[in-house]
Amino acid sequence: MKILIVEDARATLLVVSNYIKNFGGQPIPVSSGEQAIIAFAQEQPDLVLLDVVLPDIDGFEIARQIRALEKPGAWTPIIFLSARNSDQDIERGISAGGDDYLCKPISEAVLSAKIRAMQRIIQMRTSLVVLARELDSANQELKRLSASDGLTGIANRRFFDDYLSREWRRARRDNASIALLMCDVDNFKAYNDTYGHQAGDDCLRQIAQALTKMMERASDVVARYGGEEFAIILPNTPLEGAAIVGEKIRLAIEALSMPHAGSPQAFVSLSVGVAAVYPTHQDILQTLIQSADRALYRAKSMGRNEVCRYNAELDS
Repeated sequence: MKILIVEDARATLLVVSNYIKNFGGQPIPVSSGEQAIIAFAQEQPDLVLLDVVLPDIDGFEIARQIRALEKPGAWTPIIFLSARNSDQDIERGISAGGDDYLCKPISEAVLSAKIRAMQRIIQMRTSLVVLARELDSANQELKRLSASDGLTGIANRRFFDDYLSREWRRARRDNASIALLMCDVDNFKAYNDTYGHQAGDDCLRQIAQALTKMMERASDVVARYGGEEFAIILPNTPLEGAAIVGEKIRLAIEALSMPHAGSPQAFVSLSVGVAAVYPTHQDILQTLIQSADRALYRAKSMGRNEVCRYNAELDS
């Protein structure tokens, strides 16, 4: 245990240093406030024994500077050493950032007891910090799992609903466009019937990975909407740009070249419905979803493996 001792009386500094050595600690003796600040920054001691009266800077100011030097979340116990033991002196020391007050002349037994007490506090605090980090990590993992689809690992329907709602409000506030792509794996029931459900699950995982790779912006989100259906949210994207993305992902799935004997194309393909809007306060979010769904239905009716933009006349 490294203990910084700040004391201008050489005799006291020597005595306290010997006490620390007897205790099994490593003393870091300095005799001025300036030296104390430098030593604290360089050595990062486990505890500070700090004289109140020093030739350059008083101990209260040193304590404040030490607290300012501590890293976020760190804590170093500070015990003041002083012949002054009035209530006002003790109160001032605690207010300056001290944790305890030890009156001179210093007893080795009392000093040893104080240090052991601080060690227990350090150990308990360290345990609490570790526990807090573990809990935070567990909470982050639970949050991730609650937003992830168990099969494909991409965003799930719950996350999709929340994210789309947030981006809808943002687009309405910023007078920006928001696009939605509804994607459906063609003839997927036939794929399961032909190759089995395990192969079907693997097919969905490969498609989810391919769709994720096609997203070029952090704000673009791919989610499993349900069954063999995927949804892609593209904030700040007009209809033309969303249609280009739709065609890219259709080609990306086609390029996977997954055989599909139950499909007219003989390979796994994707149909895509595209819709976009600049939402106003009169618009409702459900309209965007319905528009993308209707465009998807038209892509299916056109023979599948197609990308269709929503058209009010064709999709009414």
